[in-house]
Amino acid sequence: MKVAIAVHGTRGDIEPAGAVAQELIRRGHEVRLAVPPNLVGFVASAGLPEAASYGVDSHQQLDHDLFRKLYTVRNPLEVLQEAREYASQGYQEMSATLTEIAADADLILTGTTYQDVAGNVAEHYDIPLAALHYFPFRPNRQALPVPLPLPMSVVRRGYSVVEWGHWRLLKPAEDIQRRELGLPPAKVRAIRRMAERGAVEIQAYDEVLFPGLAAELGPDKPLVGSMSMQLPTDTDDDVMSWIAAGTAPIYFGFGSMPVQSPVEAVTMIDQVCAELGERALISSGVWDLGDLQLGEHVKIVGPVNHTAVFPLCRVLVHHGGAGTTAAGVRSGIPAVVLWVSADQPVWAGQVSRLKIGASHRFSSTTPKVLRKALKTALRPDYQTRARAAAAAMTQPADSVARTVDLLEKAVCARR
Repeated sequence: MKVAIAVHGTRGDIEPAGAVAQELIRRGHEVRLAVPPNLVGFVASAGLPEAASYGVDSHQQLDHDLFRKLYTVRNPLEVLQEAREYASQGYQEMSATLTEIAADADLILTGTTYQDVAGNVAEHYDIPLAALHYFPFRPNRQALPVPLPLPMSVVRRGYSVVEWGHWRLLKPAEDIQRRELGLPPAKVRAIRRMAERGAVEIQAYDEVLFPGLAAELGPDKPLVGSMSMQLPTDTDDDVMSWIAAGTAPIYFGFGSMPVQSPVEAVTMIDQVCAELGERALISSGVWDLGDLQLGEHVKIVGPVNHTAVFPLCRVLVHHGGAGTTAAGVRSGIPAVVLWVSADQPVWAGQVSRLKIGASHRFSSTTPKVLRKALKTALRPDYQTRARAAAAAMTQPADSVARTVDLLEKAVCARR
């Protein structure tokens, strides 16, 4: 079969789709890819077919004031206008790109964001749509910010209101897209339309972090587990040598997350780890640290191989991205989640609730807060629970295989 894969977001959004693409190709299927322009090179370096540029630079989106201030109190009208402009960036370009690569496809696979773009193109071609959900964002009681004993009828109404609001936010852009595709104006929210067309909503995260969620979501939204390409990096040998030369370090890495002062953050890490007598391995990600001078107990590197490095650490301090959280839990090492924005508070909350780590908002983390969180994660009972959670996690290869089985089944059902 021919599959068009169009996913927007950071590397954490793209890599699971890349793993699915690898398995599709291994099974003899044809794959066409579209990713943000800043990640076209990553796709090529992973040995996948050349990807088309899809929408705007996702790193620049993360650096936008709206994203940085997502959890601050602001003027609602100002936020609404900014949100509409922010969410509509590149909307028509994504539609044009996906319309081109899906011209004779049997199925479209997309990610968690911009599903409405892919849904309209799939409707235009009358082909199945599948989406990878990287966190629970269909009606459920597991991922609520504050656990409340609410009946599902109330929960569903609440989600419907949020979904309707999101649709209205993007409706001007979607109206243009649907008109250009020759589709009638939409009268109901995008998520409802996709569900009515039988979209395959694959939950690409593990039930270990959401006990009981599979039963709540039902068989139409299968939990397959998280997926990763588990790629090696150029720093693997150097990092492994440094780890082997001393005591197990504490890992610090915040992926693509922009923060107000990376230098201050690293200085705090240096100070706290020195006080605790711990070594620190810092994956710098997108941070510009210049010629920062740190103690001998600190090593700064670029990207690291999570699969290889995480099991060799004492604690994992990260931003709470879906992929990083899953890799951390799979390693059996406790975490300290210092969340920044987006879905990260969801993962931070689950790590704390399951007592396999601690969590706090990055922007309000002080040396005292970090020191306390690390001491919590280093406790023996947290380490024991982390190892137990790891033993129950689904392996990425199994998650990928089940996902491709679901895609093949969706296409066969339409033939």
